[in-house]
Amino acid sequence: MQQDSASEQEPDDSESEPEFVELDPSARYGRYKEVLGKGAFKKVYRAFDELEGIEVAWNQVKVADLLRNSVDLERLYSEVHLLKTLKHKNIIKFYNSWVDSKNENINIITEIFTSGTLRQYRKKHKKVDVRALKNWSRQILEGLSYLHGHDPPIIHRDLKCDNIFINGNQGEVKIGDLGLAAILCKARAAHSVIGTPEFMAPELYEEEYNELVDIYAFGMCLLELVTFEYPYVECSNAAQIYKKVTAVRICIFLPMLSFYLSFLFIKSRCIRTKAISRSVTTIGVLNY
Repeated sequence: MQQDSASEQEPDDSESEPEFVELDPSARYGRYKEVLGKGAFKKVYRAFDELEGIEVAWNQVKVADLLRNSVDLERLYSEVHLLKTLKHKNIIKFYNSWVDSKNENINIITEIFTSGTLRQYRKKHKKVDVRALKNWSRQILEGLSYLHGHDPPIIHRDLKCDNIFINGNQGEVKIGDLGLAAILCKARAAHSVIGTPEFMAPELYEEEYNELVDIYAFGMCLLELVTFEYPYVECSNAAQIYKKVTAVRICIFLPMLSFYLSFLFIKSRCIRTKAISRSVTTIGVLNY
């Protein structure tokens, strides 16, 4: 019996994979056109590691000013070398980096988290038990504790839920964009302030600070996890935020957190305006 010719046709599995638009100097990593995220100075693309057969994140950071100064460039290499040495379960894995002088950027290859940032994940999943929030918070603190345990301490400088990534299948949380603030500080004018105003401790504006600025930012991350919003959402610009921060004015969401009593207590310990009165280490917060 003659079979229908249509039934004899095999499924077309010849769909071509996306083509690389750029290769790293070793040709190990290939960048796709797909953008995973972007900021004022950085774009993150989906990429592929041909040696390991895994997807990775390809971070491109504009550093034009820095490339014109050999001293700053040497500091950049030092910063990147430090990132390569970091190994912790709550810190994004750093695989490789190189400077592209022609396009005036630095390229950094890191592991990829398909569930996105903690901010994106929290906005998507609004019904999350406080136990999950505590689990995420503990992982963030363990990552910070590892960084601050170095001599001298490694300071993130721009900790926020946008820079924290999550594996939604396992609830695994990792701190990312490490060293980016330091790199941008070197690449920008001396008077520039690098960071996100809503999460910046007052002393960051004065450029005399220590690792306690990350504790302050962690407190603001707790607020964001509970409210789904940036702190100081009522402010329309950075100047208004700075005025509130230095005047010790609490943001409008704080009174709403009475039902998260433990979060409220920890947050209040973390965001004290004066660093000396905020002198609580990551280990101290972990013990609460």
